[in-house]
Amino acid sequence: MIITVTLNPALDKTVILPGFAVNTVNRVSATRLDPGGKGINVSKAVKALGGSTLVLGVLGGAAGGYIQAAMDEMGLKNDMVISREVTRTNLKIIDPLLKTNTDINEAGGPVSEETLEAVWHKLTRAVSPGDTVIFAGKNPPGMPDDRLADWITRLRGMKVYTCVDTVGEPMRLAIEAQPDIIKPNRLELGEILGQTLTDEASVLAAARTLVERGVGLVAASMGSEGAIFATRSQTLRGYAPKVPVRSTVGAGDAMMAALTHYTAAGCSLEETARRSIAVSAACVMCAGSEAPELDLVLPLIDRVRMERL
Repeated sequence: MIITVTLNPALDKTVILPGFAVNTVNRVSATRLDPGGKGINVSKAVKALGGSTLVLGVLGGAAGGYIQAAMDEMGLKNDMVISREVTRTNLKIIDPLLKTNTDINEAGGPVSEETLEAVWHKLTRAVSPGDTVIFAGKNPPGMPDDRLADWITRLRGMKVYTCVDTVGEPMRLAIEAQPDIIKPNRLELGEILGQTLTDEASVLAAARTLVERGVGLVAASMGSEGAIFATRSQTLRGYAPKVPVRSTVGAGDAMMAALTHYTAAGCSLEETARRSIAVSAACVMCAGSEAPELDLVLPLIDRVRMERL
């Protein structure tokens, strides 16, 4: 089973706004609401791929209630800690005329030690040896920077695979705990190492550096340009197919979902990488943070070009 942990989820409000402009009145042509936050997005994609998944995390207030109801309605198994803090709402502005996607994300409310312990308790009750746990999303205010690293270390002792997709000091400390998979984008990968990655060669060198530090697989996503996948034994470069873009929200999370789902299914690194790029490309063809279904993904797999580095 793939268990996702989303400590700072969000209600994603996506608006279609042709001709978006600042300092004037803008009129929305369409709106949709989706349960969001990186871990929730990963679980939505895992479920769409036919995998078994469980969402853990923290919810609160009316936005949290909406997310809970939406997950239940879509049959997404979850076990959330209810907090007094109101779950944040993120605004996604899509302009079909300018062909832009703009994110306006709230920080989220603080999390207490009691809440974090409640999440850990639910996780240890749910997890079994051989499962995969994904920590995804930015830490909420009040969470110690080293908490994810501590949880990763403890889970490894339980023979559980761990993946992390966060930013800043929590990400750097989590990497020291040697997770099995990380999925930074080019900017995030540079921030981890304190570098500016200007070209493919620098992304490749950075990915290999983190593998040498003990990360099992570094999947460095480069948006529409594809991704680099590095392990101790091999490095692959994948090129994404050109597809029509409806929303870029959740594309990286869809890639993480595919990486973990197909790895758990026993696929080779090359096949896992190829399929993860196809799933990510299919995701940008969907509205809001909707997960792509298999019938959208399958035609794209053979259009992904892979090469060994």
